[in-house]
Amino acid sequence: MLATDGTYGEFGGAYIPEVLAEQLTKLAEFFDSNVLKADFQKEFITLLKTYVGRPSPLYLAKNLSRYVGSTIYLKREDLNHTGSHKINNAIGQILIAKLMGAKEIIAETGAGQHGVATATACAFLAVPCKVFMGAVDIQRQALNVRRMELLGAEVIATTAGSGTLKDAVDAALGYYIENPTSYYLLGSHVGPHPYPKMVGYFQSVIGEEARQQILAVEGRLPDAIYACIGGGSNAIGLFSSFLKDSSVAIYGAEGGGSGSLPDTAATLSFGRPTVFQGTRSYCLVDDAGNPIASKSIAAGLDYPGISPQHAYLKDQGRAQYAPITDSEAVEAYKLLSKLEGITPAIESSHAVALALKDLKDKGLLAIVNVSGRGDKDVERDM
Repeated sequence: MLATDGTYGEFGGAYIPEVLAEQLTKLAEFFDSNVLKADFQKEFITLLKTYVGRPSPLYLAKNLSRYVGSTIYLKREDLNHTGSHKINNAIGQILIAKLMGAKEIIAETGAGQHGVATATACAFLAVPCKVFMGAVDIQRQALNVRRMELLGAEVIATTAGSGTLKDAVDAALGYYIENPTSYYLLGSHVGPHPYPKMVGYFQSVIGEEARQQILAVEGRLPDAIYACIGGGSNAIGLFSSFLKDSSVAIYGAEGGGSGSLPDTAATLSFGRPTVFQGTRSYCLVDDAGNPIASKSIAAGLDYPGISPQHAYLKDQGRAQYAPITDSEAVEAYKLLSKLEGITPAIESSHAVALALKDLKDKGLLAIVNVSGRGDKDVERDM
């Protein structure tokens, strides 16, 4: 349930310094007033078709289906321009920023896919771009760092904390507070209102397409749908069009790390509700309730917080979330590559791994969201 203040039950809202309140209130009002206007919709949809390459295919993975014993379709977000679902939201938000007269775009990134998508959108609209990234993630996602720089973005390393996505978000928010004329293009389904609402809207195209596509080829809805979840944007994008269908089971695969605290990023499995980075949701915390560092092989899932809507869906029992260990994700990464000739991002491999476990010899019909491609992970030691 989404209220006008951006809450989902007890979760969500905007827990922010006073200096940000006016900016985000203005952003929320501007988004609500403009996103459904005919001119905005025409430009957004045209760019999704002609620049991003939508609709992304729904592919019947025959070899994987035979291996598992269930019928599995892959939603191919990896085939989008820039190689992931992140471009959907980047295009949408940068059009909002353009209308608001923004002179500079700032963003955070973990795996680098959101940074690449933002840098790409800024390049074709000729807007300066700064991307904040943890120093650890810069090392493990070097290819995407080079791509961002090639696109003209300034990549700013943060060495604070664990040097991962959480710290990149902190750095971006700090810069935003000091530079209020910038536009903060947040990439995941987290943070203070209106960001979860905006990101969820721009990513809902994934689920809208998948629903139409599965009905066209199978004549019915799937029994289950799967997506990986770090902050939650690709997952809510797929889930959104199936939430009211009680016959469709919904599953999110978290970055399990080693499988237990403290070496995990499985926030919904091991976390507790608290206020973190501007919103109330689940978060990995210590005994005193303070946020702790997460750990996952997947930079895009290595985040101790989670989308407030996913927190709500968990507590309501509408969606189920399970940790996938690093080793399970790597196994799925290699298996899909060998069976289908499709190399998923290590993030997306978590969703594949969960589907492999859940669907074995059940004869079910399922959709797995391949949220990104795995080029960036090929040279990693896995």
